[in-house]
Amino acid sequence: MQRILFIANPISGTNDKRPVIEAIPRYLNASAMEWDVVWTDHRGHAAELAEKAAGEGVDVCVAIGGDGTVNEVARSLRHSPTALGIIPMGSGNGLARHLGIPMDPDRALAVIAECRIEALDYGLIDDHPFFCTCGMGFDAFISEKFANAGKRGLLTYIDQTLRGGLAYQPETYELEIDDRREHYKAFLIAIGNASQYGNNFYIAPSASMSDGLLDVTIMEPFNMLNAPQIVVQMLNRTLDTNSHIRTFQCKHLRVHRTQPGVIHYDGDPAEAPSEIDIHLVPKGLRVVVGPNVEAVANGPVAKHIFQDLYDQITADIKSQQRKLARANKTLLDNIRSRTSF
Repeated sequence: MQRILFIANPISGTNDKRPVIEAIPRYLNASAMEWDVVWTDHRGHAAELAEKAAGEGVDVCVAIGGDGTVNEVARSLRHSPTALGIIPMGSGNGLARHLGIPMDPDRALAVIAECRIEALDYGLIDDHPFFCTCGMGFDAFISEKFANAGKRGLLTYIDQTLRGGLAYQPETYELEIDDRREHYKAFLIAIGNASQYGNNFYIAPSASMSDGLLDVTIMEPFNMLNAPQIVVQMLNRTLDTNSHIRTFQCKHLRVHRTQPGVIHYDGDPAEAPSEIDIHLVPKGLRVVVGPNVEAVANGPVAKHIFQDLYDQITADIKSQQRKLARANKTLLDNIRSRTSF
């Protein structure tokens, strides 16, 4: 008999979790599985419940919530036989999306019922476990703003990003990358174990959770006029083709910055010193994955709906630039003709 514990966070995301709980018997095989449901009531409670479950030999702990809940459950299951399952009900759901887990709760329950388990990598940033992404610079700055905003959801994240982007100043970093040193002035440094922040914003489009490597993305300073293109490329999984982006893979990264500041791990902000250590732990977490996880991770780049809008805006701007250039040329020609003797 397989034992499953569902750990539900009542306040993560924006959706009611009770319909998911009520749907469990429709999807799990009662003759082969037994399950229980517990609700969290404070920060860190999911980690405590998952640690207790792993100690009792539970086969799968399922996080019902967002990336923060997933991180809490996952960090307590590292290097144990107990697997992580996810019913994504947060505002971003980055790890679930990377793993091919459907956003529809009923279909996600079907994934739990199938229970396909793989051993995957995870990362550590200054001893904070992360399973999707971590980083410093602008994304950590926004994570802190988002955590203190009082409201969740994509619109809140976009609002905080737009407000903060105008005022944020890039920092200078010295990186120790495995066995070499490099210097960068960067808007942000993102480290991906998985490929995206959430909501299909791909910061490390080639990242794999089973290759034993961290995917590092350095976003160099850019003009805010370039921001729409960067957003579209994140959605289209082509960010690594942008001229302001530097990418590489490594197992161990040490970052030196001029002063302490905020970092983030799976979107949760934390204060960190001026020296930051990030490394990968191979195959340290058992995870229930979706049936099309390989297709999600390695499939062809799709044209995003926003690409059409971006293409149209770009074409309009270029058309206006050409008209302005012609008008300027006509004006200069008239001036020359009137002043020539």
